[in-house]
Amino acid sequence: MYQWNAMLYGSSNQFAYLTEFQHQYRFVDDALKASSDVRTLSTTMDDQEKLLGDAIAIVRSQAFQMKRFLDKSRLMDALKSASTMLAELRTSLLSPKSYYELYMAITDELRHLELYLLDEFEKGRKVADLYELVQYAGNIVPRLYLLITVGLVYIKTNNSLKRSILKDLVEMCRGVQNPLRGLFLRNYLLQCTRNILPDVLQSADEQEGVVYDSIDFVLMNFAEMNKLWVRMQHQGHSSERTRREKEREELKILVGTNLVRLSQLESATLETYQRLVLPGILEQVVSCRDAIAQEYLMECIIQVFPDEFHLQTLDPFLKSCAQLQPGVNVKNIIISLIDRLAAYNLRNSKTITEPGEEVTPIIPQNVQLFEVFSIQIANIVQVRTDMPLEDTVSLQVALVSLAQKVYPDRVDYVDKVLETTIQILDRLNMHNIAHTLLVNQELSRLLRLCIDFYNNILTLIQLKHFSPLLDKFDHTSRKSLALYIVLNILENETLIPTAEEADSVLVMIAPLIKDENDQSVDKLDPEDFAEEQGIAGRFVHLLKSDDPDMQYKILQTARKHFGLGGTQRIKHVLPPLIFQAFQLANKYKHIAEDDANWDKKCQKILQFCHSTISVLARADLPDLALRLYLQGALVIGQIGYTNHETVAYDFMTQAFSLYEDEISDSKSQLAAITLIMSTFEQMTCFGEENAEPLRTNCALAASKLLKKPDQCRGVVTCASLFWSGKKNGEEMRDEKRTLECLKKGARIASQCLDTGVQVQLYVELLNHYLFYFERGNSLITITMLNQLIAKINEELPNLEQCEETKQIEMHYNNTLAHIRLRMEAMSNDTGLEVSFADIVLSQ
Repeated sequence: MYQWNAMLYGSSNQFAYLTEFQHQYRFVDDALKASSDVRTLSTTMDDQEKLLGDAIAIVRSQAFQMKRFLDKSRLMDALKSASTMLAELRTSLLSPKSYYELYMAITDELRHLELYLLDEFEKGRKVADLYELVQYAGNIVPRLYLLITVGLVYIKTNNSLKRSILKDLVEMCRGVQNPLRGLFLRNYLLQCTRNILPDVLQSADEQEGVVYDSIDFVLMNFAEMNKLWVRMQHQGHSSERTRREKEREELKILVGTNLVRLSQLESATLETYQRLVLPGILEQVVSCRDAIAQEYLMECIIQVFPDEFHLQTLDPFLKSCAQLQPGVNVKNIIISLIDRLAAYNLRNSKTITEPGEEVTPIIPQNVQLFEVFSIQIANIVQVRTDMPLEDTVSLQVALVSLAQKVYPDRVDYVDKVLETTIQILDRLNMHNIAHTLLVNQELSRLLRLCIDFYNNILTLIQLKHFSPLLDKFDHTSRKSLALYIVLNILENETLIPTAEEADSVLVMIAPLIKDENDQSVDKLDPEDFAEEQGIAGRFVHLLKSDDPDMQYKILQTARKHFGLGGTQRIKHVLPPLIFQAFQLANKYKHIAEDDANWDKKCQKILQFCHSTISVLARADLPDLALRLYLQGALVIGQIGYTNHETVAYDFMTQAFSLYEDEISDSKSQLAAITLIMSTFEQMTCFGEENAEPLRTNCALAASKLLKKPDQCRGVVTCASLFWSGKKNGEEMRDEKRTLECLKKGARIASQCLDTGVQVQLYVELLNHYLFYFERGNSLITITMLNQLIAKINEELPNLEQCEETKQIEMHYNNTLAHIRLRMEAMSNDTGLEVSFADIVLSQ
């Protein structure tokens, strides 16, 4: 310091002048110090606004005086005013926020002094003793601010002094050890020097400095600022710990600015960063042993330095993470770095638009990114035994995210993370992890990340450790994840094309399709349960292969799993499985020319359907089973394979058996026998030997219905079996038996005691009579129609007016309107097959 100071001094005869100035400084300084001590004793934190206002008032007054003296070229008086203004920064009463406002006000005014001195130098005026002059200020805070200001002027006017002045300034700032005052003083030094730091690798003049001098300067300043910042935590009573932590949060950016300055040095290469910068920062971070400082500074390193530097220094950075204090959230630091590097890879990837080519990763080949993170994270987990389990799992989540974003094709990387996670849980004997635990949420996030990224269950089942990790959850979580998987399959319409893959998927979603030992005994919400099973039923239709033989194996595999679901589930999932089998049988029919054994395979498939439907029948689901038997009979009739009539007949008789033995409700009976008759009417595969018993049973069953209205409707419906029912592939058109059914229906209707019901039945009968009359049944006469119309006209006015009566009248009026239209059409076209001319519509 003294070597370059000697260059600044004028002659030795200035000594007396300097001594006089020194005494004046000390006088002012002592007065200010006494004033500060008094204020320290008499104020509280509640007076912040008043204290700041008083200090700002002094600053403005002294700044005005300083500028006036500078205008008159009275430099010494200006320095006195500047010193008085700067002395306000000696206070210990202001909070960091208030102190910052005061600091900004003073440094803004100090800028005028700097500009004046620069102007003096540029004019060639000699103020060579100025640097020595300001050092005689009695108090160190004003003295150092003035030293920094003057030193900045000397550097700007003489680059050969840069290296030595910077070194002197950063060392002399150690004289202020009060944390708050010291932090702002060093921040002022950093701000003043930001544009003059040497930033070249080589310099013609050694005294001008090179980038390594800047690195030493900033690192030294950083180390001292960090020590001051950490020291704040240990001042005052322990009860004020929370307040001190909050104040430190407000000041952390002052320390972080040092790292920003280092990152802005353009001549600092990767080699420099590896050898000097990062080791210097990490040494300070680890040695300070303060959780707040360590967490913030590690985040700073990640954010301010280039991604390319991070890629080449992963090992030392991650090793340092393992050495941080227990209170540091290492998880957030590592996740932040992973996210940054993954985003860098995505941002800088080369996008190839040609077909078949995808995004090309740009991570250098010599950087084994996943391996480094995997090893170091494992080390951190092993060393930091205090880390919560959910944080450990969060690190695995971040690792999976990294593998997916940087190495999307390396499924083995993701599987390795899942395996490691299982090993961690096994070491802790973690099984049946409750859905209320935080670790459960992180594990769920890990698996959902896999599901969402691949969007393909076929890729998911390649992960050997996905299902074992899924088994670590409690039943509630397993079912939730199983539902999530199925919804993903449905959303992406992913087909499951092999029996092996189907088996793997069904094992994975087992909590959704069957009861398990560890499930809750609480009763499920019926609506939620029905919705879940409806989703499972939709999933069945994606169990599909283009190869018919493989499709049959898939159905058998699915049947094995779904059959374990119990009564409440199988009614949702087995019917879609049966319809899948019906479709497969039709598919074999279409490829009959290519497969000589197609009919045998069809028969085998229909046997599969028969046994599956019988499970539904035994599970007290007779209505559902009956409908599926009838649907099976229709499918068999359409396919027409060998022995199909016998099998179709068996399906029909099974439906009849269910009707007779299991369906007792009268409304259900009518619906069932109507469905049986409508199915039988469409079938063309039966010979008369099998058809006659079925027709007879239908008519008999209809006539035995409990309620007269049901009997009437059932018998009338049975008429269609003798008209449009098939015999040898052709419609029967048996006029006599058709009319017998209608007449029997009319007799049953006449036996009803309820007039309203009777009229309703007559209206329905009229429609049936008209139907067959129009289609050419010669035994149905106009007289029969007129009798029915007369009967309705006679009884309808007597009905009590109510909503049901209105419905009957509307039905009847529509029927009459239809007859009138026919009459009008007949008058215009004499070629109609039947005549409506003699129908009497009114009495």
